Amino acid sequence: MALLEVRNLTVTMPTRRGPVRIVEAIDLDIDVGDVLGIVGESGSGKSVTMLAVMGLLPRYADVSADRLAFDGIDLLSLKGALRRRIMGKEIAMIFQEPMTRLNPCFTVGFQIMEMLKTHEPGDRAERRRKAIGLLESVGISAAERRMAAFPHQLSGGMSQRVMIAMAIACQPRLLIADEPSTALDVTIQAQILDLLAALQRERRMALVLITHDMAVVSEVADRVMVMYAGQAMELQPSAGLFDAPRHPYTSALLRALPEESAGEARLPSIPGTVMGLHDRPAGCVFQPRCAVSQARCVEARPPIVDTGAARVRCFFPLSPVPHVS
Repeated sequence: MALLEVRNLTVTMPTRRGPVRIVEAIDLDIDVGDVLGIVGESGSGKSVTMLAVMGLLPRYADVSADRLAFDGIDLLSLKGALRRRIMGKEIAMIFQEPMTRLNPCFTVGFQIMEMLKTHEPGDRAERRRKAIGLLESVGISAAERRMAAFPHQLSGGMSQRVMIAMAIACQPRLLIADEPSTALDVTIQAQILDLLAALQRERRMALVLITHDMAVVSEVADRVMVMYAGQAMELQPSAGLFDAPRHPYTSALLRALPEESAGEARLPSIPGTVMGLHDRPAGCVFQPRCAVSQARCVEARPPIVDTGAARVRCFFPLSPVPHVS
């Protein structure tokens, strides 16, 4: 049994023009110690998928699934206090834009200690000791002094480290990192990603890394799920995906990487734009931008096909030959 089981996860939002599916038919298994990368363009549904797992979408969002379970526990049936016992403790999330996620009215130390107070036993002195240790574990120097700092006194990189410290405070078994290096300079990005990778190995956590950066997942993830317009286009081991992508969208993303285009006069791009919520085609959602689409792609939406090593949502998956830059 997988640590996290997701079957046919669908998220529907109300709009003035009627309900719209933001995320559609996501199937996913995550085992203990797994590192899964979720990639795709902005608006592809990466964050919404994991927010649905966490139960953090607005009340007006309709979340349905044939199965959504953590360690065998049905998450959809859990309410109130029972769900909060798992979220934040067993499953934790690092959100985008760390400088806006910390409460500006409270010190760093207070916020970490409140997290521990909610989920862990111990008195105030014990919580303070643990909080200092957590700051040290994420590479913050003078951790005891930083306990008294307010969020506005921290840099972006340090704020992200504090967010990571809060997320791992209760030793979660699954950590979801949503664009953890966004808005940070390149040097700090590398440090944060190295930190997450080290913590994952040290604690044997399952890690879900949400990003639009293919280069990041190539270095960190064991498996990669590529999303487009709310659907999973491809899921396969990282090495296989980068060496021999099976979905035309994945292949197009890889060709657009700068390092794949050395010596070319112009960087390849994917023509067109992601379809809007209300004008998605009846067939394959990628069909209007696909270089190899056929008549069948216009008429019907392809199901997920298990090709062995990969799972691909395509009527005509690419041959499993090495990807050539």
